Amino acid sequence: MPHNPIIVALDVDSAEAARQIVERLGETISFYKVGLELYAAAGMAFVHELVGRGKQVFLDLKLYDIGETVKRATAQVARSGARFLTVHGSRAVMQAAVEGRGASPLKLLAVTVLTSFDQDDLADLGYPCAVADLVSLRVRKATEAGMDGIVCSPLEVAAVRSLAPRAILVTPGVRSLGVGKADQKRVATPAEAIRAGADYLVIGRQITRAEDPRREALRILAEIESARRAGPVPGET
Repeated sequence: MPHNPIIVALDVDSAEAARQIVERLGETISFYKVGLELYAAAGMAFVHELVGRGKQVFLDLKLYDIGETVKRATAQVARSGARFLTVHGSRAVMQAAVEGRGASPLKLLAVTVLTSFDQDDLADLGYPCAVADLVSLRVRKATEAGMDGIVCSPLEVAAVRSLAPRAILVTPGVRSLGVGKADQKRVATPAEAIRAGADYLVIGRQITRAEDPRREALRILAEIESARRAGPVPGET
């Protein structure tokens, strides 16, 4: 069976709303993202529930705190059965997460630059560099810290893949043609992201707010399979 790269973002305000999405998608989707909103509403209990149903969980908490706090929080997540956990791409934070993960199978993903940020946002934060330069710096630091993967914009996947060829690349900001960008700024289509080298695509509203979520997920999977058959974008590996 071909690898299914879709992680559906359960960006809803209750466990019940999330359960309804999972039920409607059935066996079509096995990987779900639990972000801050759902985590605040339902906590680790819902993570355990998804794992208990045989689903894979991407816990998108973007941890950023003092080292000891990150270490201890990561150790808690490692015991939950979640597969992915995000932390910010600060060296001290990443090192603490790696230590907290220990020998568990939890995969740690470094957040480079949020896909809702563009050059103006970086300038507002005081970064004098281009988005691409900051992403490259954080990818290098993540590799040195022993992170398993990178969260990056689909527009940067090819460049990140060249810097970290063995990393797990997870890309939010993915939209099919004709679908609005919403609050994302650096976006691409599922086909473009896969052809550039992404391993997983985080897709939320396009699927979860569709009239028939399962049918929409299957349509995107067909789009992805077509991209795979087409091969890499010319000039990229």
